[in-house]
Order: sequence, then C-alpha cells, then structure tokens
Amino acid sequence: MSLTIANLIGIEKVVTFVVMLSVLVVLHEFGHFLVARRNGVRVNEFAVGMGPKLFGWTSPRSGTLYSIRALPIGGYCAMQGEDGKTSEAEQQREFRVTHGSEQDNFQAKSAWQRLAIVLAGPIANFLLCFCILLVGALVFGVAGNETQPVVGILVQGSPASIAGLKPGDRIVELNGVAVANGLQLVDTIHGSLGKKLDLVYVRNGQRTEAYVTPTQCPIAGKKWGCIGFSPVPAYKRVGVADAVRQSGMQFRSIADQTVGSIVLLVTHFTKYAPQISGPIGMGQVAATVEDWGWGPYFWLAATISFALGLFNLLPIPALDGGRAAFIVAELIRGKPVDPEKEAMVHIAGFAALMALMLLVAFHDIARIASGSGVM
Repeated sequence: MSLTIANLIGIEKVVTFVVMLSVLVVLHEFGHFLVARRNGVRVNEFAVGMGPKLFGWTSPRSGTLYSIRALPIGGYCAMQGEDGKTSEAEQQREFRVTHGSEQDNFQAKSAWQRLAIVLAGPIANFLLCFCILLVGALVFGVAGNETQPVVGILVQGSPASIAGLKPGDRIVELNGVAVANGLQLVDTIHGSLGKKLDLVYVRNGQRTEAYVTPTQCPIAGKKWGCIGFSPVPAYKRVGVADAVRQSGMQFRSIADQTVGSIVLLVTHFTKYAPQISGPIGMGQVAATVEDWGWGPYFWLAATISFALGLFNLLPIPALDGGRAAFIVAELIRGKPVDPEKEAMVHIAGFAALMALMLLVAFHDIARIASGSGVM
C-alpha cells in the first residue's frame, strides 16, 4: 500500500513531536547530570532514548557510559547509589551498611546536595522554556497585532467546522478574490453576516472549495458575521532587546497559566480533570500548531517544557517533587524518613499517578474518537 502525501505529512508531524518531547526530557535529565557531576556524584550512564542500547562510549575520565538507545523517547541519568527500585530511606540505609566508603555515591552526599541534584531537572526545564522562547523570538519573530489568513483555534459545530475547515488551513480566496492577509479575511467575514461566501483553502498543498454562511458573532453590541475560528497571529522580526523582553513576558504568561491550571485541577479535580491532556493529546495539538508555523511551535515547546518541570515538582512519589519532599523531611527531622513508611507512601503515590495517567489517556482518546479534538 503506497503512502499518500497526507500520510507522509502525518508521519513527519509525529516524528517532529517525538523529537521535540525527547529533547525536553533529555535536557531535563542533563540538568540532573550537570549538578550531580558538580557535586562529585558518579553517573554510571547518561542515555538518550530508552530500550536496548544501540551504541555507546565510556569516558575514561569519569567512567560515565554515554549511550544511544533504540527507542527515541526521552532518556535517563543513572547515578551511583540509585537503583530506582527502593525508597530514598532504604537506599540511605543500604549505603551506610555496604557502601560507606564510596564518596562518589549519591547517598554519600549531604541532604542539601541531594536536594540540589533532584531539583536540577525541573529547573533545567524552566530555563529551557525561556531559552526556547528567546531562540524562537530571534529566529522567527514574535506575535504581533496582525494575523495570517490561517485557521487557528476552531469552534466545533461552527459554520467553518461544518464546512470542513480544520486548524492549519490557509484561506487563499473569498468570492473569487485573493486573500492577502488576515485583516482582509476578517473584515470580509465580519461584513458578510448572513451572506453565503465562496471560500477556497489550501491543506497539504491541495486547494479545496467550500461554501460557508457567517452567523452573528458572540460579541455584545456588534452585528458582525463570524464563521467560528480565530486566525493565527502573524510573526514579525524584532531586535535582541525586544526579543529578550518579549520572551520574559511570554515566560511569565506561561508560568501564570500553567500554575493556575494546576491549582484549578487540585481544587476542582472533577470539573477540570477531563480537560487536561497527556502525550496523546499533546501530540494532536502539536500536529495542529505545526501547521501554524515554527513561531507558534516554539511557543508550544516552551509551554510543554515549563509544564514538564512543574509537573515533576509535584510532591508525588516517583517524581522529582516526591523525592525532594522526603529529602526536605529529612532536613527537618535530622534523619531520613522511616523506610517502611516511605515505601507505603511510594506505593500509594505511584498508584495515584498511574490512575491519573490512565484517566488522561482515556479522555485524550475519547476526545479524538468523538472528533472534538483537544484544543
């Protein structure tokens, strides 16, 4: 069976998303790696990808194995003294009994050093968020007040949705007149309330004609026509100073929105849990945003990086935040948490995390199957 152009484009989008997500995870692990080495902890292996090893190289100086794994999804930083199977307290106890002389062991370090190593991953994601925004601003520009004649967020059940338009479609003609920019497109639609429009759009290089009748916009006091989508912002080039300033503003906006979303999820879980997206939902969003251009795609990557860092800071066992919480408890108590108690918390936290991931995956699949999407 031959692959169509649409199939190839779909595969390219999946590959792009997997690469983007893997880079974010690998750089998260690189944050752990840098601070671990800075504090004299031996890193047994730093892997890019998961699964069977394809090839690797062992540093004669540090003894670290740098490997490339078969599955290009994420990676890991395996430190001496961390088995990934038992609790922090058990690993501390095991270290004191059998490895007390290993000064390059993670468990040999002070609570403050171990806390810094654990928190380095999420902090790396926060720094990466700003760097992605800055690179995007310098290379592709920043979103201005103008728009492109490209379908952005689409309202399900709207005239545009019923006519077959999808996010990423570029509208090139209205009633036989070429569309030059987003302003011309919006003005024409706003002035055509109740009038049938002959619309031509391009998707995956193919032109398609559709007919759509604007209905009244949900804007108080305005008798404008709308067909149910927001056009994609046009990006403009800026200088270095403006790029830094805009990136800072976008970073703050992403932080506010992400923190606010988690607060709403915690305080109103039943209401907002169905709205969160996992890797499946993020992949669908990424496929849509890629059609908008690389400027919006870099913004999405920055948003995911920040969310990844913040999610890992949640005090849930198996996450960096959970490990950090036990180290903080150790600092307060002056000794590690009882291994049996920590193990019970780990089991309960891991079960809750798995349940949340299954719930998110279920809602992602249900939204896609129903055709409602995730945006």
